[in-house]
Amino acid sequence: MDPAAQPQPFVEFRDVRFGYGERAILDGVSFSLPRGKVTALMGASGGGKTTVLRLIGGQQRAQRGEVLFDGHDVGRMDAATLYAARRRMGMLFQFGALFTDMSVLDNVAFPLREHTELPEALVRDIVLMKLDAVGLRGARDLMPSEVSGGMARRIALARAIALDPDFVMYDEPFAGLDPISLGTAARLIRQLNDTLGLTSIIVSHDVEETFRIADQVIVLANGGIAAQGTPDEVRNSSDPLVHQFVHALPDGPVRFHYPGVGIEDDFGPAHGGHP
Repeated sequence: MDPAAQPQPFVEFRDVRFGYGERAILDGVSFSLPRGKVTALMGASGGGKTTVLRLIGGQQRAQRGEVLFDGHDVGRMDAATLYAARRRMGMLFQFGALFTDMSVLDNVAFPLREHTELPEALVRDIVLMKLDAVGLRGARDLMPSEVSGGMARRIALARAIALDPDFVMYDEPFAGLDPISLGTAARLIRQLNDTLGLTSIIVSHDVEETFRIADQVIVLANGGIAAQGTPDEVRNSSDPLVHQFVHALPDGPVRFHYPGVGIEDDFGPAHGGHP
């Protein structure tokens, strides 16, 4: 295919730098999220994964480079343009983040009531359709305290797609779920992405389930990209850090022991230890 005829990526990072003071979280990072695909963003804790989501959503602004959302630089958007862009985004927060004093129906209805002026009867119908898509229409009158962790995550997913977004971000959607709920959530993410024509990015540490549903995987490390490609390509990477992460090895470039003085300095005679 002629490269000029290929569809423009839905999200693109171009030489992005972001950090706090002298500490760079992302330093010269470039990647793209293809339209209609599921991209997994992985790496050790503190590697910049959540920062990527914040840069896409405009909560943070890149200190250098461009973050393009459907061809437009998020960093150059004014408040009204950013608000309009966010309306095209769905977000599933870690552990669901449901409003505890609202029913399941009202939780899913919240973005519709906040961003539209639809009549309440239509809001109710839309909410019931979204809940039906995640298998929880029958739970509409329950409170968050009355549902399981897996159900809460599915309710949050229904809320994330309530406005029919083009793009959905998932922040650790599998954390704390039992194997059945985890598998259900993963299948829903994949099915909804394909059925609704979404573009999705998943921040996750669950290698097996995430690799099963992702089209491409990006591994962040040390301020840059350690690996990028299909799940099989990343799984077979020869990079030591990527190999350690994918295979859950206790030691490697990411050390088990935090750097410190030698053990003899802490336990030697000068500190009351035995010679």
